[in-house]
Amino acid sequence: MDVEAAKMIGAGLAVIALAGVGVGIGSIFSSLVSSIARNPAARDTVFGIGILGFALTEAIALFALVVALLMLFAL
Repeated sequence: MDVEAAKMIGAGLAVIALAGVGVGIGSIFSSLVSSIARNPAARDTVFGIGILGFALTEAIALFALVVALLMLFAL
């Protein structure tokens, strides 16, 4: 197998994590909207927790992207 082909396959496998991140972000904001709709008075508390969850989930996407780019261009 050619080294370039192995790099492409490895980077593609590393980017599969982005599908899980998309599902996770959708779940976070779905729960956020649902909880605010049930109890609008708790919006300030729940919104901060939702944004924190979003940021942590998005960090996984950035790590996966960095790993894929390192596989393509650094090795």
